Amino acid sequence: MSVELFDCRDTWAATLANLAREDDRIMAVVNDSVGSSKLGDFQKEFPARTVNVGIAEQNMVGVANGLANGGRVPFVSAAGCFLTARAMEQIKADVVYSRANVKLVGHSPGVAYGELGPTHHSIEDFAWLRTLPGWHVLAPASPKETEQVVRWAAAHDGPVYLRVARMGVPEIYGDDYRFEPGKAVTIREGNDVTLAATGVTVTRALAAADLLAIGGVFARVLSLPSIVPLDAEAVLAAARETAGIVTVEEANVAGLGGAIAELVSESHPCPVRRIGFRDFATTGSAEWLLDHIGASAQGIAEVARELMMGAK
Repeated sequence: MSVELFDCRDTWAATLANLAREDDRIMAVVNDSVGSSKLGDFQKEFPARTVNVGIAEQNMVGVANGLANGGRVPFVSAAGCFLTARAMEQIKADVVYSRANVKLVGHSPGVAYGELGPTHHSIEDFAWLRTLPGWHVLAPASPKETEQVVRWAAAHDGPVYLRVARMGVPEIYGDDYRFEPGKAVTIREGNDVTLAATGVTVTRALAAADLLAIGGVFARVLSLPSIVPLDAEAVLAAARETAGIVTVEEANVAGLGGAIAELVSESHPCPVRRIGFRDFATTGSAEWLLDHIGASAQGIAEVARELMMGAK
């Protein structure tokens, strides 16, 4: 039976439009990214609340800071690679250090641009941005979570970075799901080993848990929509209660993997294996690139088995 996949950019765009109808402070600031951000309908409905600065990412973040200082709630919407790399100084100084009420939305993150290669991959963003203190770095895993994260970001008074996935993902949550900032979600219980994933890799971790269960290994699956702040309580519980933690991300292993490794090394040492990118990602489809680094269901399950063997 085929599983329906969703482009979370559709959810993002619909949610932003709904928010703008409810609150006239909501604005979109873009860098010639109306199409890739799926904000064409938003621009038509709210032309005066759509600011297109052109291909000028540093200026884009500065403009958003000014709008926030004027009482607006700007959502900066751009490809994750260009937003975080080109405008890092402005993100640091104008947004996070200034505690500006700016929402940074990185579209098509990770390796979603696939064949466009390393210039368009955004695999460093978690590693860069998690070092900045006092804000939120978020990566929703499904359409429902994307909607709730966007709504939460709009209501939150302060800076936020969120990834909006381009790769198709299934809906993994029911109607009772509620996003909580800084909290992990235990999607599957298990006490043998922990699979900790974020964003589009959560469904791959779930598939790996299915494979492990066939062999009698019961994996705990943690979804971490919040990279900053990290849910230390959930991570340390996994370190205490399972043989170790396998992290999975569509990013460099210095991101979620690095954050978890640092936490457990200081507070409760346990085996950690990190699945992610360790070099510039090459060209190829996003699915192939993830499989290539071992982030397939089979690859994740294999790393989990190796961790358990080494922990004995």
